[in-house]
Amino acid sequence: MAAPNIHKLETEDHVAGALADYITDLSSKFISANGSFSVVLSGGSLIDTLRKVVEEPYVSKIDWSKWLIFFLDERVVPLDHPDSNYKLAFDGFLRKVPIPESNVYPIKERLSPEEAADEYEQRLKHLVANKTLKASPITGCAKFDLMLVGMGPDGHVASLFCWHFQRFEKKKWVTFITDSPKPPPNRITFTFPLINSASEIAMVVTGEDAADAIKVALGEHASYGYPLPVQKVSPEGGLTWFLDKEATLKLK
Repeated sequence: MAAPNIHKLETEDHVAGALADYITDLSSKFISANGSFSVVLSGGSLIDTLRKVVEEPYVSKIDWSKWLIFFLDERVVPLDHPDSNYKLAFDGFLRKVPIPESNVYPIKERLSPEEAADEYEQRLKHLVANKTLKASPITGCAKFDLMLVGMGPDGHVASLFCWHFQRFEKKKWVTFITDSPKPPPNRITFTFPLINSASEIAMVVTGEDAADAIKVALGEHASYGYPLPVQKVSPEGGLTWFLDKEATLKLK
């Protein structure tokens, strides 16, 4: 992987603007090249930081009919539950743009965490088999065009937490967790083999509560080891960080 591109911006609002520019450009590039744009969303504050891409001047520049939407991790709850990442994404983003419902891939309801993870992985493999998604020539995993990834204050990404074995998974594309340190406990999550097969990853991190983890991940001692899950984000393509001033307070 080439060195990451790091955008250190003044405020979260500046991050939202820079992210909208970046997404608009990538959408045009991938749709021109492949006829579609496969995007993976994480939950949390990231959805709010996407707010500008659904406003002018960006929203009318994008061919939303060619977008395919997937979910980096999901809480195993009904899709209309307040904890659902799908509901968060729908309310804050998806309902504002004309992406066909058939192009949005939430988890299946009324399954156990293990069943939900297996079903989502099998669905992704089917989409690779029928050429809806590309496959990585390196890993064989689905190769998404863009993953939009947030980070927790403890340095976790997706639902891959510091002290949980799922962060070390090497074969599965999607796995499950039943004891998440953040509620709700039951979740499914993409694994690092799938995450790192992406063409582009945007790490979007704002707020002072992320400053310690950013210091570990990007500071002068970052190459000494990989204690945080976020440090394992290493896509086949490009990695771009979008950070506000508060998140970089402890960087020299």
